[in-house]
Amino acid sequence: MTSLAAGKPAPLGASYDGKGVNFALFSAHAERVELCVFDEQGNEQRFDLPARSGDIWHGWLAAAGPGLRYGYRVHGPWDPAQGHRFNPAKLLIDPSAHRVEGDLPDDERLHGGMWQPDRRDSAAVAPKSQVVDLRYDWRGDKPPRTPWGETVIYEAHVKGLTLLNPQLPEAIRGTYKALGHPAMIAYFKSLGISALELLPVAQFASEPRLQRMGLSNYWATTRWRGSRWIRATPATRIAPWMSFAMRLRRCTPPVSK
Repeated sequence: MTSLAAGKPAPLGASYDGKGVNFALFSAHAERVELCVFDEQGNEQRFDLPARSGDIWHGWLAAAGPGLRYGYRVHGPWDPAQGHRFNPAKLLIDPSAHRVEGDLPDDERLHGGMWQPDRRDSAAVAPKSQVVDLRYDWRGDKPPRTPWGETVIYEAHVKGLTLLNPQLPEAIRGTYKALGHPAMIAYFKSLGISALELLPVAQFASEPRLQRMGLSNYWATTRWRGSRWIRATPATRIAPWMSFAMRLRRCTPPVSK
């Protein structure tokens, strides 16, 4: 891999087409964007995104595929008074990523700097975005279109609903996969609900204090800087998400996320 083709500006994020991956990132004030890809040993290879359409930077990487770990280094002005703190020493997560590997650690190397740029490289500790194959055969699946007068929404916390349930295998408790277990499907059907509303669902981080205690955040609504940092990414600590999507097909009436 030596260079990228121009690719296309939409959709945002990393899109696998069977032959390679298109990368598209929004930045109105960037002057240069580097795509950084990582192998299993953490070795980094950088590519300049070669094309720009309006405020979208983009490029297509041949032979890349699902599982590829990547991030961005974005070059631009350092002008805190105008809200600009571009710092290519910091590896950035793709804000449109569909999967993120790793938590957000309590590490000073992640700090970009307040009034002066922090030049310490963050790639060794920064979470990595990951390419996901979003192509999925829904096999004729259709929205239930339940009339509002018949709608019963059950709101649940994924971990809280399943973690202590003795009917579930211990290995899947506290995850999305547990919601598709026959015991949970039977429970939902017995309630007579028409829809399942889950919280939290987006990737979120744990406060430094919890990390030092070996614990993780229960909610994604704290005031810490890391909460709900990637809204397009299912929370990976509870989300073997393709398996979850397939298991929910067993549920009648349909249960929606």
